[in-house]
Amino acid sequence: MAEARWYVVHTYSGYENKVKANIDKAIENRHLENEILEVSVPTQEVVELKDGVRKQSTRKMFPGYVLIKMVMNDDTWYVVRNTRGVTGFVGPGSKPVPLTEEEMANLGIKRENIEVDFEVGDMITVIGGVWKDTVGAIVSINERKQSVTINVDMFGRETPVEISFADIKKM
Repeated sequence: MAEARWYVVHTYSGYENKVKANIDKAIENRHLENEILEVSVPTQEVVELKDGVRKQSTRKMFPGYVLIKMVMNDDTWYVVRNTRGVTGFVGPGSKPVPLTEEEMANLGIKRENIEVDFEVGDMITVIGGVWKDTVGAIVSINERKQSVTINVDMFGRETPVEISFADIKKM
């Protein structure tokens, strides 16, 4: 099997998150979990000063682009290229060009693998991110994505939430 590489996909401006959601759904529906490993819309925290008030917000690093770590073959190319909102891969003509390791390091996307001793059913506390201080039981573990899924009570309903290994600790 070929090695998974990072590719850049051009999207309509403002459709980055929708494209990510559509590709994630296509991965699930077509069982391409082993070929399309990760879909990312890189963001950064920025502090804006308006009328003397500091406001922290999240901004897309590359508006109009989505990064995808995948094994390039006819099936994965077709799925990504024909996703609603995608205008094409970045590269000459119709041939996508993967990002180099150096380019990925400059983007800060290179992540170390975190080894965990969690099991489904273990109680965890979220120690970072949007869900900080949330407590939940692990419903599933995704080693490839380095994340766990927990159920969170939202508006009186159990809602599954994916949390990175880096943002959790065992209770």
